[in-house]
Amino acid sequence: MFQCNMCGQCCRNLHRSELYAQMDRGDGTCIYLVDNLCSIYNNRPLLCRVDESYEAIFKEYYSLEIYYELNYQACKQLQGLEKNKGGN
Repeated sequence: MFQCNMCGQCCRNLHRSELYAQMDRGDGTCIYLVDNLCSIYNNRPLLCRVDESYEAIFKEYYSLEIYYELNYQACKQLQGLEKNKGGN
């Protein structure tokens, strides 16, 4: 199972992917993010469910190990953006 650290960066950077455009409140943040938590967590869209997305969409393209690694890399990259914000 994908281990999310619940930093919320994926939910604050929706503008980086057209896949999430309909959930962007206009500033890159998800319309469902409230106090750094998903307000519809149990009913969130498939693309927000890493493990279920793999089974439904991505298993034809990646092994589970590679898929998780890609997700962890994206997560680290988004966290790095937050750390570097205002730092340069």
